Amino acid sequence: MTPGERDARNAARIVSGCFLLSAAGAIALIVVYWRGGQPQLEGTFLAVAFLSLGIGFVVWAHRLLPNTPRVEPRPPLGTTPEERAELIDDLDRGGVLERRRFLLGALTSALGAIGVSLLFPIRSLGPQPGNALDHTPWKKGMRVVTSDGEAVTAKSVPSDGLVTVFPEGFPDSADGQAVLMRVDPSLLEGARGGSEWAPDGLIAFSKVCTHAGCPVGLYQSSIHQLLCPCHQSAFDVLRGAEPTTGPADRALPQLPLMIDGDGVLRARGDFSSPVGPRTWNLS
Repeated sequence: MTPGERDARNAARIVSGCFLLSAAGAIALIVVYWRGGQPQLEGTFLAVAFLSLGIGFVVWAHRLLPNTPRVEPRPPLGTTPEERAELIDDLDRGGVLERRRFLLGALTSALGAIGVSLLFPIRSLGPQPGNALDHTPWKKGMRVVTSDGEAVTAKSVPSDGLVTVFPEGFPDSADGQAVLMRVDPSLLEGARGGSEWAPDGLIAFSKVCTHAGCPVGLYQSSIHQLLCPCHQSAFDVLRGAEPTTGPADRALPQLPLMIDGDGVLRARGDFSSPVGPRTWNLS
C-alpha cells in the first residue's frame, strides 16, 4: 500500500466516524426528546450531530477529493484502449469502491437520523384544540362564586361595584372568569340586557378581552364602561358590552344569570359566544 493510499484510508475512517457520530447524536436527541426532553442535553446532541456532519464534509473535501486543478481534454467519442484499461483498473481497485460505498452509507445514516430528529418537534405543537375554545366550565344552574369559592348572593354585589367571579369548582378558570356588576335595570338595553339575563340589574361579562385576551378588570361606574388596561379597549355595559373605543372589534360575551330561592346567583348556561379574541376561534 502506497503512502497516498494509506492516507486516503485513514481519511475515510475519520469521515465515516464523523458521519456515524453525527447519526448517534441525532438518535440520542430523538431518545431524549421522546423521554420528555431536557433542553441542555437536546442542545448538546444537536450540536454533536451537526458539528460531526460538518467536520466529516470538511475532511472529505480536503483529503479525499482532488485538491489541485485538473484539466481534462475533451476526449474523442468512443473509448480508447487506454480508457478501457483504466476502467478495468478501477474495477480491480475494489478497496476504493468499497470505501466510497461505506462513506455514502455512513453519510446516508447521518442525514437520515438528523432528518428524523427534525420531525420530532412537531410533537411539541400538541393536540388540536378542537372546539375546546368554544366552551367554558359554565353550565346551567352552576353557582357563581368568588376566587375564594364563596357563593355570590344578589345582595352581596354593591351598586356600581365590580366583582370578579368564577364557576363553582373552577376558581382559577382562565376562560370562565367573569366580571359581575350591578346597574340600574332600567338603563339596560339590548334583547337580553334586562331581567332575562341580568336579574335585578346584576349583569356579568367575560373578563377576557376580545382584542388580545387581556383581563378586563377596570370599571367606570359613572359612565358604565369596562376598560381593558392593555390596549385601552372600552366596552359599554348598558349595551351588551359593545366596544366603544380601542382595538376590540366585538362585544364581551355575556354570562346569563338567575337568582335562586336562596338569593344565590347561578348561571343560566355558558357565555353567549366564545370568549377571547376572534382569532382564537378560527378553524
